[in-house]
Parts: sequence; C-alpha cells; structure tokens
Amino acid sequence: MNINVSLIGQMVTFILLVAFTMRFVWPHLRKALDDRARTIADGLAAAERGRQDLELAARRAADILREAKQQAQEVIAHADRRAAQIVEEAKGAAKTEGERILAGAKAEIEQEVFRAKEMLRAQVALLAVAGAEKILRREVDAKAHADLLNAIQAQL
Repeated sequence: MNINVSLIGQMVTFILLVAFTMRFVWPHLRKALDDRARTIADGLAAAERGRQDLELAARRAADILREAKQQAQEVIAHADRRAAQIVEEAKGAAKTEGERILAGAKAEIEQEVFRAKEMLRAQVALLAVAGAEKILRREVDAKAHADLLNAIQAQL
C-alpha cells in the first residue's frame, strides 16, 4: 500500500474537519438535540398530567353528580312528606268543617221540629177548644158526642 501525500492531506483535512465539527458544530447540534428531547419529555409529562387531571376531574364530576342526585332525592322526599302533611291538614280541616256544618244542620232541624211541634200544639188546642165548644152547644147525646169526637179525630 502506497501512502502518498494526497492520502496524508486527506487524513489531515478529515481530522481538521472532525476537530472543527466537534469544537464548533457538535455543541450546537447536541444542544438542539437536548432541547428537542427536553421539549418532548416536557410534552409527555404535560400529557400525563393532563390525563391525570382529566381522570381527577371525571371523578369529581361523578362525585358532584352523585351528590346532586342524592340532594334531589332528599328534596323529592321532603316534598312528598310536606304534600302528605298538607293533605292530612286539609282532611282535618274538611272534617272539622263538615262536623261544624252537620252540627249547624242538626240545630236547624231541631229548631224546625220544635216550631212544627209548637204549631201542631196550637192547632190541637184550637181543635180541642172547637170540639169542646161544639159538644157543649149540642144536647147531651152519646151518639152525637161519638160522632163529633170521630170528626175531630179525622181532622187531626
């Protein structure tokens, strides 16, 4: 193998190129690659944090939804209890009002019955007086008395 000057010149040039590249170009490339790797790592870390935040938010949303449903059920149960209470109060008020109306009606009926009895007494008294007057005007005759009493009895 012949080593000539051309080969040595090429080797020196290659060594100078490698030295120049390692001294001036390589640090910039290395820095760009490190920055890129750091950017990718930061992006992956941010994505992982975002995924965890999403899971946490989903759990919180589920908890809030569960609490809202529970509160809604409590409100509905309270409303049902209040409705039942209102119905019971209305039943009691209606029963009281019905009893009051019934008592008023009974009192009115008793008054009407009393008035009717008084009117009947007055009429019976008038009939008795009229009958006695007719008996006294006639002569004392048993058959006439019996006929007269039958007539009075028919009028009653």
